[in-house]
Amino acid sequence: MTDQSQNKSSQHEADYPGRPAASSSKHGFLLLIIAIIVVIVVVITGVVPRLRAKAALKTETDKSAVPTVDVIQPKQGAPHQEIVLPGNIQAFTDAPIYARTNGYLKSWYVDIGARVKAGQLLAVIDTPEVDQQLMQARADLNTAEANSNLSQITWKRYEDLKNTDSVSKQDVDNANGDYEAKKATEAASAANVKRLEDTKAFQNIYAPFDGVITARETDIGQLIDQGSSNTQKELFHIAAIKTLRVYINVPQQYSIAAKPGLTADLTLAEYPGRRFQGTLVRTANAIDVASRTLLVEVDVNNSTGELLPGAYTEVHLKLPNDVPTYILPVSALIFRAQGLQVATVDSNNKTKLVAITLGRDFGSQVEVLSGLNADDKVIINPSDSVVDGEQVNPQLPKAVSPSQPGQPNQSQPKPGGAQ
Repeated sequence: MTDQSQNKSSQHEADYPGRPAASSSKHGFLLLIIAIIVVIVVVITGVVPRLRAKAALKTETDKSAVPTVDVIQPKQGAPHQEIVLPGNIQAFTDAPIYARTNGYLKSWYVDIGARVKAGQLLAVIDTPEVDQQLMQARADLNTAEANSNLSQITWKRYEDLKNTDSVSKQDVDNANGDYEAKKATEAASAANVKRLEDTKAFQNIYAPFDGVITARETDIGQLIDQGSSNTQKELFHIAAIKTLRVYINVPQQYSIAAKPGLTADLTLAEYPGRRFQGTLVRTANAIDVASRTLLVEVDVNNSTGELLPGAYTEVHLKLPNDVPTYILPVSALIFRAQGLQVATVDSNNKTKLVAITLGRDFGSQVEVLSGLNADDKVIINPSDSVVDGEQVNPQLPKAVSPSQPGQPNQSQPKPGGAQ
């Protein structure tokens, strides 16, 4: 039984001579596949994360290399701009009053602060010397008239005698010449009398126009000398204050808009919260070379007398704004040798330096007259090294939260665009 089994087994191996070799090949191929899979798994689990990390690092590096900047759009200014300029209030008419005759002040009738009318008597000067001169001049005039009359009678007599050949023609001409000379002397004496009469009339000092007396520089018994030289002192000072003038210097950039008829309001420290309306009435029509400003006059109605000449005021001049203006924070300005500039960001997120012209200065903000458009993106707090064509990452600035007094605001962007 055993022998038969052995024989069958031997017979079977004889029929399939290559089977053990085939099993060994399949086993080796399987090991190769397993090794490849292991390598792939090792590569996937080791190299790929590194590649991903490297790519992410590159992306992050590239992203970090592009600076992030805060941008804003310029706020458009008001269609009517108001500029505030300093000014001094002046009387519409202002005049010192001097004496036109010599003498002593006899009396005065008004003092400082008195409101007077045109032609009102202010003071009287006693003029004894002028009175004596006038008397003498009148006497000289009488003498000249008598001499002239006698000369005229002589000339007429000679004219009659000439017809009878009693006198020569030369005698008639001499008589006529003497009469003409005496007549001229009479006219000179009459003119001298008129001059002294006018001088005596100046002993009464009258107000030249309606106004208020702002100064009285004389008193009773004071010696008065005529004239207005540096050695002579004025008697009174009078100012017309029903309408007041204010002269202001408008900067050249606003000179075109400063036209007669514009509204100008006056504010004074002694009247907080009040505005006195005035009107721009005339300009100098010329720019002052030294200050580059235009001198303009603003007239203000002062029928109530509240405003005083000589007072300091601030004039709020309302100018029409024909060209749109924009408002920017001061931190957006770039000061370089090329002039005043701002940095903007275009549609490709690249920087562009733009030259601008400033208007008014509001402290933390400024007015831009030219160089910007409403849709421009302006970088605030630009770095000192910003140039044209630089790639940036624009973003809106973070909302600024109110800081406590004395504490820095931590949400404000740092200089240079750093966050």
